[in-house]
This record gives sequence, structure tokens and C-alpha cells, in this order.
Amino acid sequence: MPEAPAGSGPRRRAVLAAALAPLAGAGCTGEEAWRTPAPAAPGAPGAPSAPAGPGDALVMVIRHAEKPYAGGVGRDAQGVDDPGSLAGRGWRRAERLPRLFPPAPGSSLPRPAAVFAAGGKGAAAPARCQQTVAALATALRTPVRAEFAVGAEAALVQAALAAPMPVLVCWEHSGIPRLTRALGADQVPGTPATWPDRHDLVWIFTRRRGRWSFRELPQHLLPGDV
Repeated sequence: MPEAPAGSGPRRRAVLAAALAPLAGAGCTGEEAWRTPAPAAPGAPGAPSAPAGPGDALVMVIRHAEKPYAGGVGRDAQGVDDPGSLAGRGWRRAERLPRLFPPAPGSSLPRPAAVFAAGGKGAAAPARCQQTVAALATALRTPVRAEFAVGAEAALVQAALAAPMPVLVCWEHSGIPRLTRALGADQVPGTPATWPDRHDLVWIFTRRRGRWSFRELPQHLLPGDV
């Protein structure tokens, strides 16, 4: 049986608002010069990278949070049964996602300056993608850009690379390989050919001096995350 959301309707909104208030007040404009761990010397990890230069980019990709098990029913933001929405565990991941991008300098992941999620109508994934990043977007005080449907990854990438950096994209797992190809990063060493059967990862694509690199980080947001 799918897990029920952590509260529903007004109760969920009140709990979520209370949890997000400290984050929203801590500074939500994104880093002026994003940073991500980079080699201290060629081939050696450790030292922070230099500020982004012209043409540099940092695109973080996540899959939408957990959906209902086969035959189960998710819940929408008002707690109404909806097979196209997140399961209870998915809602808990969405509510905790702001913790993955704290405002403190030196964090493993920089705060996104722009957030994209799958859009369009007639499919389950767009609702789940937008639900996954809703709390984070509130904490960042930035809108969720959801004008691109799954299948329009080339247009999505064009808009993402023109947006303020860093960028976070929440997408349907079947479309992430197309997104990677549209970035031109599918042949980067270490980049998986497909997204694994997991909801607790962040893929980080960093472009420096015209060349992409790839990292994968676990989210560690919920008990049971690998």
C-alpha cells in the first residue's frame, strides 16, 4: 500500500510553511558566483573552484520524488487521491529538499538560481516533478519554470543554459538521457547511460572552458536513502 502524505490540506501547508520560514529568511537569492568542488591540483579532489566565467555552467538534475506503488494512489497538495501525484514518501522528500541546498557558504551543492520542472498536460510526471520542487522554489523565492514537456529536452536545455546559474532541473527519469545528450554531456566519463531506479540522487554537470564534467551525489534526505 502507498504511504499517505505527511498531513494533508491546510495542515500540510501550515507545517510546510513553518519548516520553510527559517530558510526563506536566511537569504534566497542564490550565490553570485557559484562554486562546486574541483581539483586542488590536476586529478586531485579537494579545493574549491574559481568563480564561474563566461560560458561556464552548472546544471543539477534530479528525478521527481517517489510515486505510488503499482496499483496505489498518490495524493495531491490538498490531500486528495490522485494517481498522478506523489506518494507519502515522495511528499516527505519534497518537503525536505530545501535542506539539500542550504544558504551557508561552502555547501556541497550551491543554491539554485533557476528551477525547472517538467510541464505539459495529460501525463503524470509533470505533476510529480512540479510537486517535488515546490517547497524548494518557495524557500528560494523563485518561480518554477514548467513550460517544457517531457520530450522537449532540447528546448529545455537551451532555456536552462540561458538562465542564471546554477540551474536545477527536476525531470522524468526516462527523459534524463535525452536531457544529457542535449547538454552535450552524454559522453563525459562517468555519466550513466540511464537514470537508475532511485529517487535520492543528484546529477551535477559542470562546464568549464567549454568542457563538461560529471558528478553524482546522494541526497541523504530520508531514512533508507542509500
